[in-house]
Amino acid sequence: MELRLDGKVALVTGASRGIGRAIAAAYAASGAKVMISSRKQDALEEAAATMDGEVEVFAANAGEPDQAEACVAGCVDRLGGLDILVNNAATNPYMGPLMGIDVSRADKTVKVNQLGVLVWTQVAHRAAMAEGGGCVLNIASVGGLSTDSNIAYYNVTKAAVIHLTRQMAAELAPTVRVNAIAPGLVKTDMARALWEPNEAALGRHTPSVDWASRR
Repeated sequence: MELRLDGKVALVTGASRGIGRAIAAAYAASGAKVMISSRKQDALEEAAATMDGEVEVFAANAGEPDQAEACVAGCVDRLGGLDILVNNAATNPYMGPLMGIDVSRADKTVKVNQLGVLVWTQVAHRAAMAEGGGCVLNIASVGGLSTDSNIAYYNVTKAAVIHLTRQMAAELAPTVRVNAIAPGLVKTDMARALWEPNEAALGRHTPSVDWASRR
């Protein structure tokens, strides 16, 4: 049975590349009207050009509440509503153990990865989902369920996303459904420092599929 999203409107953050881009492309191919967002307009336009269906772009920093407000308002105005929010945007400005991270980089990581999920969901709920219902999908990480001294603080914020999802699901049901997925290591630019040193070994055991570039 083919899953169709005809008549639905989706907003995907961090969608100019990687996991977010692949999700947006899949939604558009399934009939949804999609708005993709990330910080860089040119990257968004390049991504949108590879997607089938109706795709709008809106440049916004996921860690800035005023930009979240503007993007969601733009989605509702240009696409006629908002049924699906994918909180995918994330950052990892620091590689290493917890004891080595400085406050500035910790703050940036929380602002995008953790508070961004809360803020974008609050904005989407006020703008459309409180009355019309909808679905929120938070992109967490398997790292939020484990420990790793290479990406320690990133994992902390992803653990927070997992619990935010539980809390949101409890508070917003039954009008809004909230779920999270926790991907493992995905071959994206953001995760390059993790997969590139081990690419040869990974390739022997795992077939490589570039989902983000598929049409």
